[in-house]
Amino acid sequence: MKFFLVLITVCFASVFSQAQTGNVEIIKDTRIDALVKKQGMIVPPATAPQITGYRVQLFFDSDRKLVDEARSKFITAYPKIDSYVVFIAPNYILKVGDFRTELEAERIKDNLFKDFPTSFIVKELINLPRIDQD
Repeated sequence: MKFFLVLITVCFASVFSQAQTGNVEIIKDTRIDALVKKQGMIVPPATAPQITGYRVQLFFDSDRKLVDEARSKFITAYPKIDSYVVFIAPNYILKVGDFRTELEAERIKDNLFKDFPTSFIVKELINLPRIDQD
């Protein structure tokens, strides 16, 4: 008897229930599409391959002009060695060279001791040293 009552109820409900149709309108900011597109982009790897090596930190100061003067002084003495100015608040830091070994960095540091007595060697990621063809 219970089975028969459940069967009639299910049949009755299925006959009178109908799927509703309608339209859904999505209202959103257009910047969302741009953000989704940006997040989905494939980012290529860094263009310059880097390895672990050494640089010589020559100078640091909170005044950019003093760091630029030290950099130009270094570039006149060593035009083929790359120099880098990095800002780590509140100081600008002048680092030079892309040396694979600590010995190479030590040689340059010793040559620069007269002009930059507080210089020291830093181990960090460096760009591959360039090969100059004379």
